[in-house]
Amino acid sequence: MTLTTHLPFPLPGQGRSEIAVPAPGPGPQRWAGAPSAALDDDGTYVLAYRVRDGEDHNVIARSTDGERFTTVALLPRDRFRAAMVERPALVRTPSGRWRLYVSCATPGTRHWWIGVLEADSPEGLAAAGVRTVFAGDARTGVKDPVIRHDGRTWRAWLCCHPLDVPGAEDRMSTAYATSQDGLSWLWHGTVLTGRPGTWDARGARLTSVLPDGRACYDGRASAAENWRERTGLAVPGASGLLTPVTGGPVADVRYLEVLPLPDGTHRLFYEARRPDGSHDLRTELIPPPNRPS
Repeated sequence: MTLTTHLPFPLPGQGRSEIAVPAPGPGPQRWAGAPSAALDDDGTYVLAYRVRDGEDHNVIARSTDGERFTTVALLPRDRFRAAMVERPALVRTPSGRWRLYVSCATPGTRHWWIGVLEADSPEGLAAAGVRTVFAGDARTGVKDPVIRHDGRTWRAWLCCHPLDVPGAEDRMSTAYATSQDGLSWLWHGTVLTGRPGTWDARGARLTSVLPDGRACYDGRASAAENWRERTGLAVPGASGLLTPVTGGPVADVRYLEVLPLPDGTHRLFYEARRPDGSHDLRTELIPPPNRPS
């Protein structure tokens, strides 16, 4: 893997920000966001995201320009027998099929697990069966997956929440796993954690990885900052470990998704707070370095 850490990371504020999906209403806990994006063969954007508005659900939508989306599938929490659903991960398989990995909360607990659906098209995911791929356990909830396939190996970064201290389940770190088929996974352990005494002391949740291994992540300093995470950057090290870049957060958004495009640009999707506590899903198109926007 050739690292290009000298290049600027595509970040919010480097392009023109547009609302792709508005908040479902005013006020706290009314959110559109936690996005995952991919390109279809015809060049259209396919976007999966979470809506929280009383009852959580996942949405799959299409767009020709990356800014205006039309819903093509709706996946409510009851579809997964879950108390809540959170960030999905949308991925193409080598054969051209579509997979959606969904974060699911176990009712009556603080536990999370991840299931996968597979279909010939994004629209077909609405009727696909659900298979558990990351079950978590009594000590750990797993959610908010980032899934990549590099042509040979499936790779997953998973947000892990320890359940050993009641009331402190918001703590988070990122684990890494690999697979030959994207269904049965080999766990490699924790690769990214928060740093005591810093802005990300309470935890670090990876949100996107570029092909060269550079990554962005959500971090926060305390439990009081839950749902108000900010974005930091990390670079790859030995054995899959990720090292946070020295300094503070680089953007006041969360769940930053970076989609590389064939022409060298990047399309960003991220969850951004409004003053009333609601969250919009916003997007930006970022030109390559040295190309004007």
